[in-house]
Amino acid sequence: MSSPHIGHNISEVRKIRKLSVRQLATKVNVSVSSMEKYERGSRTVPPGIIAKLAQALSVGPERITGQPYMNGAEAEDQVQGVIPELRRIMLTYDSPDDLAVAPRPLPVLAAEAETVARMRQDGRYVPMGPLLPPLLAELTHLALGARVEEDRRCAFWWLARAYRASNSLAHKLGYHDLSMAAIERVQWAADRSADPLMQVTAAYLKAGAMLRVGSFQSARRVLTGLEQEVSHLAPEESLSDPQLAVHGGILLKLAILEARDGFPDRAQQRLIEARATAAFLGERDTDHYEMSFGPTNVRIHEIASLIDSGDTEQALARLAEWGEDQQRDEWALPLDLAAERASHHHIDVASAQLAEGHRAQSFASLRRARTLSPNHTRFHPTVRAVSGTLVRLDRSQDEELAAFAHWVGA
Repeated sequence: MSSPHIGHNISEVRKIRKLSVRQLATKVNVSVSSMEKYERGSRTVPPGIIAKLAQALSVGPERITGQPYMNGAEAEDQVQGVIPELRRIMLTYDSPDDLAVAPRPLPVLAAEAETVARMRQDGRYVPMGPLLPPLLAELTHLALGARVEEDRRCAFWWLARAYRASNSLAHKLGYHDLSMAAIERVQWAADRSADPLMQVTAAYLKAGAMLRVGSFQSARRVLTGLEQEVSHLAPEESLSDPQLAVHGGILLKLAILEARDGFPDRAQQRLIEARATAAFLGERDTDHYEMSFGPTNVRIHEIASLIDSGDTEQALARLAEWGEDQQRDEWALPLDLAAERASHHHIDVASAQLAEGHRAQSFASLRRARTLSPNHTRFHPTVRAVSGTLVRLDRSQDEELAAFAHWVGA
């Protein structure tokens, strides 16, 4: 049985708050006709508008999106089953329960943490989930029990990365309170790793959470401070590759922030700065501190910024323009790009294609996203919204589309 779509949730909470469609539209600065389409489910709601709606209605974004999703995925994969154990570990983070056996050596745990990080970047949440609780527990015991300072810092460094994976899992599954707790644990471990870039990465994750809940001013203040902090680590021409990658990632996050906050010109300026940073990196796609920064991700964020600004027509035109250089109809991503990053791009494009009335192309983009990262696609609220809208608009009763929508629970 399908779950209520985002528009239904908006309408339900709006009525509880005793607001008219016009009053709510005014609060979030959109037209009445757009709000009516959102509520009918005939237009997908951009992430920035979801955050503003949640603030205007005094609820969390998850109340609007309907997360966490308890659908066929839970019955088949039972990925949600790891959540209670993660809650327990995060609650006891600085006073952990005793282990039944001694923790494995740090090199072994570091190798597993690296594997988990790759799973995170590829959106493989189902196999990643069960690995996290024991990994967090063992790294915590090693970090707190280390007698040599270097060993202690190293264990905390890997623990910060494991908590980052936990944050991604919680966020993607829709457990936003647990995601917030995981971000705080990333910061706790990063501070004890004595690695400035890991500390910056932790603050970057917190700013991302601020952005998701619509705290644009706070997120802007944090990200701007982080950009300056990284810039001061060395003269620009002397920044190391990891420093450049982290700096570039911050600029891209700022571009998305400005787009969602209604400042497309500021977003474009941040993208210009990010391109310059990518040039310093030698126009190479890199993966330092799991930032996935380089010319490809700059382009991906250029498209995302246009979409978040509401300029879906220009976003699709840009993709077609870049595609011509490759002798394709649409820009094709590098094959070695992290699967979740690539999947997210196709999900964004599917939303833009639907907004422009290109339903067949929209569904094709959703299928590409699923091929690249099934777990990421299945739990993404935009996929749920777009596929649900496509089904409601489909008069041919396309069986493949209906099966896809059923798969995501739309």
